[in-house]
Amino acid sequence: MEIIYSSKFAREYKKLPKHIKDIAEENEAFFRENPFDPKLKTHKLKGKLSGFLSFSIGYKYRIIFEFAKDKNTVYFHSVGAHDIYE
Repeated sequence: MEIIYSSKFAREYKKLPKHIKDIAEENEAFFRENPFDPKLKTHKLKGKLSGFLSFSIGYKYRIIFEFAKDKNTVYFHSVGAHDIYE
């Protein structure tokens, strides 16, 4: 699986605390094996983010992503606390 990180994602990721980055890297490994692993709590988003999905990084943080049409490529769009949904 190829993951493409948006420039927005990269900027937001740099600002995360170190321990959250460590969890994010661990969860990304699970994601590459199975994007719907129960540990990730992957779910579809609604409203203005309809069409996107999200998975958890610990309790507070999320990564917003979408699958490309080929399903072998994933775009990571945003990362942060729940306020990224707004």
